Parts: sequence; C-alpha cells; structure tokens
Amino acid sequence: MSLPQLKNDVLLRSLLREPVPYTPIWLMRQAGRYLPEYNATRAQAGSFMGLAQNPEFACEVTLQPLRRFDLDAAILFSDILTIPDAMGLGLDFVAGEGPRFARPVRTEADVQALAVPDMAKLQYVFDAVSLIRKELDGKVPLIGFAGSPWTIACYMVEGQGSDDYRLVKSMLYQRPDLMHRMLEINARTTQQYLNAQIRAGAQAVMLFDSWGGVLSDSLFQQFSLQYTRQVVDGLIREHDGRRVPVIVFTKGGGQWLEDIVTCGADAVGVDWTVNLARARTRLQDQVAFQGNLDPMTMFGGEAAIRAEARRVLDDFGQVGQGGHVFNFGHGISRFTDPEAVGILVDEVHAYSRQFHSV
Repeated sequence: MSLPQLKNDVLLRSLLREPVPYTPIWLMRQAGRYLPEYNATRAQAGSFMGLAQNPEFACEVTLQPLRRFDLDAAILFSDILTIPDAMGLGLDFVAGEGPRFARPVRTEADVQALAVPDMAKLQYVFDAVSLIRKELDGKVPLIGFAGSPWTIACYMVEGQGSDDYRLVKSMLYQRPDLMHRMLEINARTTQQYLNAQIRAGAQAVMLFDSWGGVLSDSLFQQFSLQYTRQVVDGLIREHDGRRVPVIVFTKGGGQWLEDIVTCGADAVGVDWTVNLARARTRLQDQVAFQGNLDPMTMFGGEAAIRAEARRVLDDFGQVGQGGHVFNFGHGISRFTDPEAVGILVDEVHAYSRQFHSV
C-alpha cells in the first residue's frame, strides 16, 4: 500500500531530539469518553470490545480528536489488554467497573498453559492501524502501543484492576519462577505485537508500564524493566526509510529514570511528580522526554491551564539536543471539557516557540 508523505513530522523529530519549530503535543486517552462523538460511536458499536475490535469504528474514534484539535499525533484506539485476551483469558468490560478476565492466571497450571498467541488473533488491531494510516492521509504520525509485560501480568493475575496488587505480588514473592515465565511470554508476545503494528503503519510506538511504580526498588528492575528492555531490544527501529521512535512510560517511576534510560527507548514518559529540568540534568539529555501535566489541571479554568502549560514548558527550558513532547502525566479524565483541551493545545503551540530555534 502506497502511503502519502507525512505533512507534520514534528512529533517524530522531537522524539529523536532533532530541531523542531515548537513543542508537539498529543494526549494519553485523547480518543475517549470526554468527547461526545466518541460516546456516540461507542453506543453505535454496542460495547467497548465492539468498538476496539472493529477497524472502522477504531479508525473513526482515533480520528475524532484530530478533527477538533490541532494535535501533533494520532494514537491507535485499542487497549493494552488485547494481548491477554488473545491468550484466551476472556476479556470483558463491565459498565462502571472496567476490564475483567473470565479466566485469570492464578495457579501453576494456569501459567504453564500460557503461550505466545497467534498474531492472527489480533489482526483486527493491525487492520485498524492500516486503515487509520490511510485515512490520516499524512496529516500527522500514528502512534501504536502496548502494555508493558509487568502491567499486563498484573491484570492477568488480578483478573481486573487492583488497589493493592495482593494476588500478583503474592505470586511474585511466593513463586518468582512462575512470574518470570509469565513475563517472558508477555515480552515475546508484546515484541511481536508492536512489530506487527509497525509493519501495518505505526510510525512510533509506546510501552505503557502503568503499574511499574507499585513495585519496590530492585523488584522494579527484575520484574518490570528487565522485560521492557527485552521488548525494546527486539523492536523494528527502521521502517519505510525512517526511524521508528520508541517511548517508554512508567507511571510512578521517576526515581528510576537512570535505570529506565538504559532500556534503549528514544523517549521516556514521566508523570507530574517529576521535575523536567532536574530529569534532563539527571539523564544528561540522553533521551527525549514526554509529559508531564497533571490531567486534573484541566478543571482549573483557562488561566490555570495556560499557566500550568507554561510552567511545564519553562521547566523543560531550551530544547537544544533534548526533545520534548508535551503530554499529560497519565490519561485524560472522562469529565474533561473538550474546550479545555483546545485551550491547552493552543497554549503549548504558541508559548513553546520561544524555546526552539527552527
């Protein structure tokens, strides 16, 4: 399939720490429940899974925020739990409760039964990627994504979201051998999954280590970062004549930045607890940074939104050889007023130009 030339490559260049005219912005969960058009499409699909597993619906909701806002990237609409669903765990989204697995992984037999699934079971994701690339018509790049092996394992063992991670941490401490086997399978699957997204048209990819921050020091390195590194090591880094940047984001992982930078990613995502100026100094601009506005800022009104956007940009400072991609420190709240997003995008684009020499 012949694809049109990319018209706005500011995000890709910033992730690779190349000169850009302004700081690019995209938002985690930018296609989501805060948009009325998303809710209408989800109702039409009948369920979250009906939405995610239909390439046409997934394409539509991916493009919706780009019709409203001058964002610098699209991100595939999907879910990090597509992988364990393809492994046969039986994923469902319960209204008001979030994701649940019918067959969580709790016993040695459950772990031994796990295997890397046939990627054909995830073809609906790759078809969505190809369709989105076509419909974007080169407007902005498309980001593909997956959950980190550890984060996926948390859901696989707990069977749903968790407040204390009691079940998955019990397995980790009692049977680390079983946990390592699960993580190894998750890493090999995630590597194949992201490479298939790249072949289908994703121009950058992101690993969400959403629950890496719940681990203690040393256990983070053993049970999360080790397997993130394994995924990154096996990713396609050049495709269609261009480098494919890789972003790694560990929520709550600010204390481990020096470790995370060793995984081989081009950019490190940080949450709002991290000072960007100090993070740049700590890592000596070895990588680009993504982040890191608190999504609750969006409820503070226009003056607060503009002030906090400037504060984040001021914290990062002059770009030089350290790329910055503006984002939230986690996903946008479903209760966010879309008008607030427009204000944020406008402020980031306008205010950030003073920090760039292009």
